[in-house]
Amino acid sequence: MTELYEDGNALAGPLGEIFAVDVTVAIQRCAHCGRTGPVAALRVYRHAPGLVARCPGCDGVVLRLVRTPDAAFLDLTGALNLRIPLEA
Repeated sequence: MTELYEDGNALAGPLGEIFAVDVTVAIQRCAHCGRTGPVAALRVYRHAPGLVARCPGCDGVVLRLVRTPDAAFLDLTGALNLRIPLEA
């Protein structure tokens, strides 16, 4: 059986087009179960219009990213916060 999802590193390219930092190394907290971990550890599904990233702990939706020809829509409703490391 083939895997239905990829890890959160699949978000590196699409999010890199929007943000000036690598968001996959950011630590997110799941709004559903409170689990924390890097965005790269999320389970990313490409079977919907856009990308859907789910928590590996509870399978709750943490992030949605949809691209249109002229805009990107980023929904972080499932993340309580996102800690993005900044270089000094």
